[in-house]
Amino acid sequence: MKQQYIIVGGSRGIGKATAELLIKEGHHVHIIARNMPELEGDFDFYSCDVLNDVLPSISAKINGLVYCPGSINLKPFKSLKEKDFQADFEINVLGAVKVLQAYVKGLQASSEGSVVLYSTVAVQTGMAFHASVSIAKGAIEGLVRSLAAEWSPNIRVNGIAPSITETDLAARLLRNDKQVAAAEERHPLARIGQPLDAAQLTVFLLQNTSSWMTGQIIALDGGMSAIRKL
Repeated sequence: MKQQYIIVGGSRGIGKATAELLIKEGHHVHIIARNMPELEGDFDFYSCDVLNDVLPSISAKINGLVYCPGSINLKPFKSLKEKDFQADFEINVLGAVKVLQAYVKGLQASSEGSVVLYSTVAVQTGMAFHASVSIAKGAIEGLVRSLAAEWSPNIRVNGIAPSITETDLAARLLRNDKQVAAAEERHPLARIGQPLDAAQLTVFLLQNTSSWMTGQIIALDGGMSAIRKL
């Protein structure tokens, strides 16, 4: 049966990869992003800056929603300004809140709605220079658990906490082969994440294959948060 999904930030990276999987499965995807994605198949595109524009009206029954916008603002704590913390909090947290409040009725109408948000491995595994993004993503983990409790049993809410993934957002951290190799060495599985890794887990969490899961933050980090190799 064809289902309806909203992906915010679905024009590139993990959002685009998730949209491709859902469309391939025969579902309809509503993509909200600033730029038109290079996609084929059954989707609607809404040009929108989540923080500054009015969100599009989507009256359909919504089976799942994914919020992808985020930031990777890595600086020494002494170099961070108040505006840095504010910017990270706005895009990661307040943007998600705005979207969820706008489309919760559509999720409720499905009686089996699912929400997927993104944290980071740096919340549960302390990492230098991650203070600002960790504060914002830590708030996302709290939001996941709070909404999972408040919206159960009709809407499930889960989060994914990835390590560095090869997306446009991480491009400045992976500018050359040396940086890529160093990033790979930090992971027990000896590689960095790919958008498809996160997209496959996202689709699993959106659909009834994960119908007995809610309020979870799932590490998707090449083993970084759980194990150390000698």
